[in-house]
Amino acid sequence: MASEFTKLIDDLGYAKTFYPTSHVTQYINSLASRIYLNIYKNRKEESNRLVNFWKHSVPLAVRKHHSMLLFAFVVFTLFFCVGFFSGKNDESFVREVLGDSYVNMTERFIEEGNPFGVYRSGNPVLMWLGLMINNIVVSFMYFAKGIFFGVLSIYSLVREAIRLGAFEYMFFSKGLGAKAALTVLLHGTLEVSAIIIASAAGVVLGKSILFPGTINRWKSLQVGLKDGLKIVIGLVPVFITAAFIEGFVTRYYDMPVVFSSAILLASAAFIIWYFILYPVQVSNKQSKS
Repeated sequence: MASEFTKLIDDLGYAKTFYPTSHVTQYINSLASRIYLNIYKNRKEESNRLVNFWKHSVPLAVRKHHSMLLFAFVVFTLFFCVGFFSGKNDESFVREVLGDSYVNMTERFIEEGNPFGVYRSGNPVLMWLGLMINNIVVSFMYFAKGIFFGVLSIYSLVREAIRLGAFEYMFFSKGLGAKAALTVLLHGTLEVSAIIIASAAGVVLGKSILFPGTINRWKSLQVGLKDGLKIVIGLVPVFITAAFIEGFVTRYYDMPVVFSSAILLASAAFIIWYFILYPVQVSNKQSKS
């Protein structure tokens, strides 16, 4: 069949060149189409397309927009510092950002000798599921806001950075800065990194509208939407894991430093590998192919 198909393709090329409107050309084309379908209709599909999505599609999309990830990271770092030092210079700033009820609750926990008691409240399973759903929804919202030229995605990231900076200063002012950083980063390394990347995906969407390049704006928007969605969907396992750590592990924040440090370093190593190093490797491999 394959041999006959090859001969037919040769005949079809000749017929289209010299007899483009002939009924013979249409006949050969129908024969070739029929054989093509017979050859490929039972072709075995790739066994695990889901694995391929996270193994190739997401890393390639991330690599394509590494500059946007760097931009989002710089914005987050800058405004985290703004939140931290604003809290240091204005005592009322922390309450304005985090709310009186949360600050009062935290101060009560600190007085009781349980500064991070908020992580020990509630059922761990319900806490995990609630945080997981909330964070995934928030990440898609940050991405969707990118349709407004990326401005709202950046604004949301700025607010999040300022809030975390003020949160860290609240504990720093009580002499618990290092402990707070170690505790929050147990789950925060994955969670905060994913929020930064989701915001970057929103910027990718906005950039596709503002700067379409050599293609028309509608086509550019489609490409930006597709790339951004790949990135955000690729973050779902990260949010699931971060919520699991926050629900089941962070409540034991008084664990030996070696264990908490190991979790933190493993999380950071994964983020650096999967969103920085591995995309470069996959992209280079594809280029060579």
